[in-house]
Amino acid sequence: MTQPTLIRRGRDGTGPLPDPLPTALALAAAGVPVLPLRRGKVPFSNCPTCASNTCGGRPNMKTPGPCRCPGVCHAWAAATTDQAVIVSPPWAAAWRRAICVAYHPGAAGLTVVDLDNADAIAWARTALPATRTVATTRGEHWIYRGTMTSRNAVRPGVDIKSSMSYARYLGPGTCHMVDLPDAVRALAVKKPSSIRPAPHAGAVPVGPGSGECPHRTPAYLERGIAMAEQRITEARSAIHATVYQTFLAVLSRHGWCGCLTDAHVTRLFTAAQSKGETARHCADAWTNARTTLGL
Repeated sequence: MTQPTLIRRGRDGTGPLPDPLPTALALAAAGVPVLPLRRGKVPFSNCPTCASNTCGGRPNMKTPGPCRCPGVCHAWAAATTDQAVIVSPPWAAAWRRAICVAYHPGAAGLTVVDLDNADAIAWARTALPATRTVATTRGEHWIYRGTMTSRNAVRPGVDIKSSMSYARYLGPGTCHMVDLPDAVRALAVKKPSSIRPAPHAGAVPVGPGSGECPHRTPAYLERGIAMAEQRITEARSAIHATVYQTFLAVLSRHGWCGCLTDAHVTRLFTAAQSKGETARHCADAWTNARTTLGL
C-alpha cells in the first residue's frame, strides 16, 4: 500500500509528520477497520457524553457498553471501515490531532504478534512460522491470518493483539501472510492449575461431560441460568465486564458435567445482546471464560 504524501508539522515543532487520514481511508477501503491514535500512541479519551463511564463502557474505553457514540470514544470498538464516518466532524477533529493510524486486527480477521525487542524476535524466528513482518520502533509485528484472544506479556517482550485490541499501522510489511498457527494460540492460554470450579454438594467431575452430575434436578440448573440472565439484563454499567464475569460464573458452576446445552448458551447470549453486546463479543467472552477455567 502506498504511504501518504501529505505532510504536516508536529504540534511540538519537531518536524514533519505524514497526514494519517489518507492512510486511514486506504485501509478502510481495503476492509481494515481503523481508528486514530493521539500523542503517546493511545486512543482518544471519552467525549463529554461518554465521560465517567455514563454510556456503559469501561473507563479508558477498553470495552464498550451499548453506547452509540459517533466519535472515537471506544478505542478498538470504534474502529470502522465506513469512510463517511472517518471523515465526519467528530472524527475529523481527531485526525487533525492524531499522530498515527491504528487498526482492529480481530475485526480484520488478523492476529498481530508484537515482538518488542531483539530477544523476542530471535525467539519467534525459531518458534513460529514465518509470516508477514512489519518493522516497529523497537522490534517487529508478525501478522497472521486468523483471530484469537488478545493477551499481553505471553512471554518476555511478546504481546498478542487480535480481538478486543488495536495495533498501530506501520506499513504493508514484507513476506507472505500465513494462517494463524497453533503455536501462537497456545501462548494466550492461561494455565488453569490455580483455578478450580466452585464446590458442589456432590462429587465434582474432572472435566466437561464426565463424572457424576452435581445438579441433581433440572430446576437447579434452570435457576442458575435464570439468575445469570437477570444479572446481565439488570446491569447498568460495565456491560462487557458483567457479561464476561457472568459467563465465567456459569461455567464455573455448571460447565463441568456436560449439562449445559446450546439452548442455555443461546439464552445467555440473547441477554447479553439485549444490552448492546455483539454476537462476536459474546462468543469471545464465552471462549475466554472457558479458557480461563481450562474447559
